Amino acid sequence: MTDKQATIPRATSENIIAVLSLLGIGGYLVLRYALDIGHEVYTLSLNAALSSAATELYQGQFVLPIELVQLPLLAVLALGGIPLVFQLAMKLGQGDWGADLLAGISIVTAVLLDEYLAGSLVVLMLSGGVVLETYAVRKASSVLEALAKRMPSVAHRKSGDDLADITTEQVNIGDTLLILPHEICPVDGTVLEGFSTMDESYLTGEPYMMSKVSGSQVLSGAINGDSALTIRADKLAVDSRYAKIMEVMKSSEQYRPNIRRLGDQLGALYTPLAVIIALSAWAISGDVIRFLAVLVIATPCPLLIGIPVTIISSISLAARREIIIKNPAILETIGTCRTAIFDKTGTLTYGRPSLTALIHGEGHNEQEVLTLIASVERYSKHPLSRAIVNAAEKSALSLLSVTNITELPGEGLKGNVDGKLLQITSRKSFVEQHPDMAVGLPQVTGGLECVVLIDDAYAATLQFRDEVRTDSSSFINHLKPSHLFDKVMLVSGDRESEVRFLADQVGIQHVYFSQSPEQKLELVRNETKTAKTVFLGDGINDAPALTAATIGIAFGQNSDITGESADAVIMDSSLLKVDELFHIGQRMRKIALQSAVGGMALSLIGMVFAGLGYLTPVAGAIIQEIIDVLAVLNALRAAIPPKTLSDF
Repeated sequence: MTDKQATIPRATSENIIAVLSLLGIGGYLVLRYALDIGHEVYTLSLNAALSSAATELYQGQFVLPIELVQLPLLAVLALGGIPLVFQLAMKLGQGDWGADLLAGISIVTAVLLDEYLAGSLVVLMLSGGVVLETYAVRKASSVLEALAKRMPSVAHRKSGDDLADITTEQVNIGDTLLILPHEICPVDGTVLEGFSTMDESYLTGEPYMMSKVSGSQVLSGAINGDSALTIRADKLAVDSRYAKIMEVMKSSEQYRPNIRRLGDQLGALYTPLAVIIALSAWAISGDVIRFLAVLVIATPCPLLIGIPVTIISSISLAARREIIIKNPAILETIGTCRTAIFDKTGTLTYGRPSLTALIHGEGHNEQEVLTLIASVERYSKHPLSRAIVNAAEKSALSLLSVTNITELPGEGLKGNVDGKLLQITSRKSFVEQHPDMAVGLPQVTGGLECVVLIDDAYAATLQFRDEVRTDSSSFINHLKPSHLFDKVMLVSGDRESEVRFLADQVGIQHVYFSQSPEQKLELVRNETKTAKTVFLGDGINDAPALTAATIGIAFGQNSDITGESADAVIMDSSLLKVDELFHIGQRMRKIALQSAVGGMALSLIGMVFAGLGYLTPVAGAIIQEIIDVLAVLNALRAAIPPKTLSDF
């Protein structure tokens, strides 16, 4: 049985114990303070004898006075405290000296001191902490359910003039399928008929809507555009690209890195020290009451309460900054990550094309060509049309009226503008139709491009690239000096020319291009073995890598699958918000350490006084409560936004 499987029944038992604790403590408070009943004292007596055939070894009586009002607390301690103490004893046997172990000792101590309310509160703190983490941390099943939910279960199979709906499992290689507008492609295949565009960015990292005509390849999981496509199935559903990503996702979930919690790190030091002080006080004085007094004041509430309150306060602050924290543990660890890994499309870029160059031919000028082409492109749904129109708007050009607009596969966009016949087509179509004019084309570069003809003569070439975020360079270059990152990497499924262009623009040296989800996963796993990693991505193809990194941050709201895979989600796709998350985590850790270490320091002082006999167990409990209040008040500061949360 895997650790993940073993965690499920434990989390369920913690839920039950937490609910039982709340009911028991609530019942006690109602009986004692609201109804003021149940103060009658009953005595439970047990006679015990132990003897051998030769002699009597033990003879005695156990007497336990019980107030009826205490019965709810005794139920909490019996049904919740005993299982928790047993679990902690098992952890002790494995050499785990975490903070919750001292809480277990405190439960036993509280029972011995008849401090049933205190013991029940410790039970609630222990079980409630696990419940909070279980609720906040995403489970593998939720990611896989989101993947499965997005994948279509029905395909439209064509046979002659007949069209039948079948399950995707019934699709065979060679079947002819119809993909309706805006549907998700069910299998990998080849286009037989139709002209449309498909959004493959979440799968491949390509930032553009990809044109699909007869002969084009289509990927399962891609979203069709405005027109229907007829395709031939080239793979079974289980062998298609989307299914393979699901398989990689399952594999990555099994090896998700564990984050050692701050409370566990501090508890591993604090718990043995507290036990040593308590035992020393008992041994030197011979008074067991001193042992109990030390343990009462040593109860690690600054760890069990102070740190969770700091985390919850920081989660609240992050939410107000449009940052959703799905795994609270990352706030404790994000400041110790030393390798940052970025996806390209939609993370360091906007995931949309922009016009980067207009190379005009002889006899034409840039403004003239841009005015003519933008006038026509505003009536087109081609993926590059919006970029051309935006460029014209930035240049404040007045667009002209257009007549006789046509847009046919292989011919491109045509229209009459200002008495001129304008045609916008691809380089490939231009070379095929006008081989004599091909020598006038500029050299092929990265990105996308289109060719413009005016009155059947070459006029210009327009070049496009994925638009780089305005703050990408400053953000990347501040990571090392401000956040102590040793290594920054760019890992993308996009082409080499595009990835290297972006890397040069923003200043990243470690570059990986044309990476499949499997390759991304393996790369992130290897990097995480050598240093704690942060991975930022926004596509379905990033989901396995997000899971494999020490901390996965999903960028934007485009994919519920990416969000499920991540530890945090940046809702408005801003690198400024990523920096704010770094600062919230660093600030959370600082305040948590103040609350925890400061509280433990005060507790240690109190333990010394208790060990010397100056504090009784009751006085120690009161002082510990004062320390707890101070720790919690300090922890609440994490919810108050500072003057600035960014430094770039």
